[in-house]
Amino acid sequence: MDQYYDYIKALHLIFIITWFAGLFYIVRLFVYHIEANDKPSPEKEILTKQYILMSYRLWYIITWPSAILASIFAFTMLFFTYRGNLVLTMPWMHVKLAFVLLLYAYHLKCHQIFKQLQRNEVKYTTGFMRLWNEGATLILFAVVFLVILKNTLSWIFGVVGIIVFSMLLMLGYKFYKKIRERNNS
Repeated sequence: MDQYYDYIKALHLIFIITWFAGLFYIVRLFVYHIEANDKPSPEKEILTKQYILMSYRLWYIITWPSAILASIFAFTMLFFTYRGNLVLTMPWMHVKLAFVLLLYAYHLKCHQIFKQLQRNEVKYTTGFMRLWNEGATLILFAVVFLVILKNTLSWIFGVVGIIVFSMLLMLGYKFYKKIRERNNS
């Protein structure tokens, strides 16, 4: 199995990228779907129907399969190679796995929102969705920094950096929201 490790790692990385692409785009589609509900007829019905179809295809053809395949290749790397056993003892990996669990929770919450919007049940605002969209970004930053900066001091600074980055994103969002409100007035 060790001779195939780099192939498995490459496939894992490819499906992580497509998984995140799906998560980034699905929440944008949620925003557009919610905004479509404020449009007059027949535009509302046309857009809603299109967003339901686009979301369905993205979610079940790209995002879910990518999540499953990324997980399969991750478990393969961890449990069928000697490197996996060594890596599981490292503190940075424990933190990374916590972020991966957070990613699964984020994915499942997106699935819940997806199912609601498939029934055209709008329970969230576009403002919430725009902030929710940053969740995957924060998880991605955290995991990449943890994987690249494996030593303890570096990943601690990386996690602190993620917290600072998330605060800057929130401030940026509030600034953007004020600009949008001013332009709509």
